[in-house]
Order: sequence, then structure tokens, then C-alpha cells
Amino acid sequence: MSERNNKMELLGSAPVPTALVALGVPIMIGMLINALYNLVDAYFVGGLGESPMGAISIVFPLGQVVVGLGLMFGNGAASYLSRLLGRGDRGTANKVASTAVYSSVMIGAVIIILAAVFLKPILTMLGATDTIMPYALTYARIYVISCIFNVFNVTMNNIVASEGAAKTTMCALLLGAVLNIGLDPVFIYAFDMGVAGAAIATAISQFVSTLVYLTYALRKKSAFSFSIKDFKPSKQIYMEVLKIGVPTLTFQLLTSLSITLINRAANGYGDAAIAGMGAVTRVTAMGTLVVFGFLKGFQPIAGFSYGAKKFQRLREAIRTSILWSTVFCVIVGLLMALFSVQIISRFANGNTEMIAVGQKSLLANGFSFFLFGFYTVYSSLFLALGKGTKGFILGACRQGICFVPVILLLPNVWGINGILYAQPIADVISGIITIFMALQLHGELTEAEAQLHIEKQE
Repeated sequence: MSERNNKMELLGSAPVPTALVALGVPIMIGMLINALYNLVDAYFVGGLGESPMGAISIVFPLGQVVVGLGLMFGNGAASYLSRLLGRGDRGTANKVASTAVYSSVMIGAVIIILAAVFLKPILTMLGATDTIMPYALTYARIYVISCIFNVFNVTMNNIVASEGAAKTTMCALLLGAVLNIGLDPVFIYAFDMGVAGAAIATAISQFVSTLVYLTYALRKKSAFSFSIKDFKPSKQIYMEVLKIGVPTLTFQLLTSLSITLINRAANGYGDAAIAGMGAVTRVTAMGTLVVFGFLKGFQPIAGFSYGAKKFQRLREAIRTSILWSTVFCVIVGLLMALFSVQIISRFANGNTEMIAVGQKSLLANGFSFFLFGFYTVYSSLFLALGKGTKGFILGACRQGICFVPVILLLPNVWGINGILYAQPIADVISGIITIFMALQLHGELTEAEAQLHIEKQE
């Protein structure tokens, strides 16, 4: 019971910097290691050649779509759960947590089966060339099936983070990622399994992370129960979960769409262009996942504070999160820009064309990454406060509303440069939109705070 009380104290009354560190840093470390695994995975596969490297780049967005189901239920439930904990409604919280977990696994299983049945046409649609296709099929047949573990893991990741149990999330991510990094060279090279070895290593690591979350739930350390009797798929619960979950799923789908559009646009420039852009995606993901991990600690504080009407605490959490995340993004962006050649060379196995493509793109992405922390704080904040529509609009900007027109139009007039600079241009436009939406949100918070003051006086 004292452990649960400590979690509630972090969410509701501990100093904001202390709470952000306690809740955000463990998840951030876990996601940093997870992002490092993605890089190491690409590094080992890159040693097999540009076509195998292109294959995992092609399959990547398919995995993101499946994982998006876990995010839909997990992030949607997490936002609602934080506000329920702020109101002290544990009974409803148990039903929401259980319903989200069981729903995500069941729907995830259906989607995975469909993806496995129609795998080849899906990979063709995602931009696989004739030379990439054999490797993509080999990798995807194993990887897609193993995504059922990832659907569960992502759902639990968000739910566990919503109650302030950041260390559990860190352990699950950390253990899976470290195991994956260790198994990659064994299966890919020692067992001479190539891209199939990379997929098997991923499947094993995801299963181990699943065991961590199952242990946490079965030992009843959570503030929520995950009993089948609490599985209550009611209209009310689904409405609350999906009003945040659907925008989150949409963001994930847009991420997959953006990668697919890049791959399809790069298709005409050969496997080296696809592989080069794939390397850039994984390098930038290293930075984005760290920011997302930190903001997993910010979201429950924001949701709890908003539910408890602690507006000053909410404002302090916003200010601190923007400052810390922006400082991080500037440092990482400069490193990506200044060392773009050296970074891309690690994945290119001496392929000069792949290095040339990747270097130019990473240089531009490094500078536009300066804006990522500011943008992501507010896109996360809207969802944490239960403002699904506005959260959807802002969250959809960077890789949807702003990105899609750019990637569809710019390559026609600027050639391959239009592909390389599409994301940085979309980042700048999204940053400008964020400023206007942030000003409006703070106006709404000021009005709500004034209304609370009037109610207290009465």
C-alpha cells in the first residue's frame, strides 16, 4: 500500500522537477536503450548489404501500424486513468485498465493474422523492390507474428506509466532491448540466419518484456487490477479511451505513412536511397524516443493535476518539460548535424551512394530536431488533458497534415532533395502551428483557473 501511496504523492504533491525525474527518466532510459537496439539492429543487418538493410526499412512501418493498436488502447487508457486517479475513482480505473489490455490483444491478433495472410501485396505497397522483396518476406514473416507481444507490451507500458510505476516500464524496455542487442550478432552471423536471425532476436526480446509486465500484474503491484471480471467493454469506457486512443493510433499510422511515402519516393533512386533514408529514420528515432519516454512521465502529472484542478502545478510541469526537452533536442540535433557523415557511414558498409543520401538528410533533420521537444510537449499535453480533437490536429501535423503534401509535391520539382528535406520542412511548419495552439490552450487554462477561484470564494 505504501508503494501505491508513493506513486500518488509523485503525481499529486511532490515537487514538479522531482516528479518529472522520478517518472520520466526511468522510462526515458528504457526507451533510449530500445532506440539503441533499433540502431544496433540496423548496424548488424547493414553488414549484410543494402538490400537486407532496405528490407528492414520497408517492414518497419508495418510493425508500427500493429504497435499502433497497443498505443491506441494504452495511451487512450493512460490519459483517462491519470484523470481517474486524480479524482480518486479506483473502481472505474480497474475496469478501464482491464478493458484496454484485453481489447488490444484481441484486436491485435486479428490484424496480425490479416497482415500475415496478405504479406506480399502489403510489402509491395510499402515500396519493396524486386531485389528487396525476398529479404523483406523472410524478415516480416517472423517479425509480424511476434508483434502480438509488442501490442501487449505497448498497452501495458502506457497503463503502468499512468500510475507512476516508471521503474517497471524501464525494466521491461531495458531487459528486452539489451537482450535483443546481444542476440542480434548471434542469430544473424554466428548462426548464419541473416535477416531471419534479426527477426528471431526481436521476437525473443519482446516475449521477455511481456514476461516482465505479466509478473508485475500477477504479483498485484499495480494500482489497477487486470482481472477478466473487470473486462467491461462498455460504450462509456470505449468512448473515453478511444477519444484519445484514436488520435494516438492516427499519429502512429501517419508515422508509418510518412516512412512508406519516403520509401516509395526513394524507390526510383534504387536500394541505396531506400537504405540511406532507413538509416536516417532509425538515427532520428533515437532522439524522438527519448523525448517520448520523458514525456511519458510528464503526461500522468499533467492529467492528474488537471483532474485535481491543480493548475499552478500543471503550468510548472509544462514549463519545465519544454525547457528540459528543448535543451536535449538542441544538443542531439547538433550532434546529428555535425557528425552526419560519420553516423551514416556506420550503416552503409562503404556504400558511397547510401552515405551521400543519408548524410544530407540527417544534416537537415538535425537542425529541424531543435523544435521537436516544444512540439511534442504540447501534442502530448492535449491528449493528457483529454482534449482529443485538438490533440489529434496538432499530433497529425508533423507527419501528416504538413508532411504528406510536402513529400507528394516537393520531389516532383526538386528531385531527390525533395525527399531528403521533406521532414525538416514539415517540422518547421508544425512548430509554427504549435505556437498558435499553445497560446489558445493557455488562455483556456487561465479561464478554468479563474472559474475555480470564483467557486472557492462562493
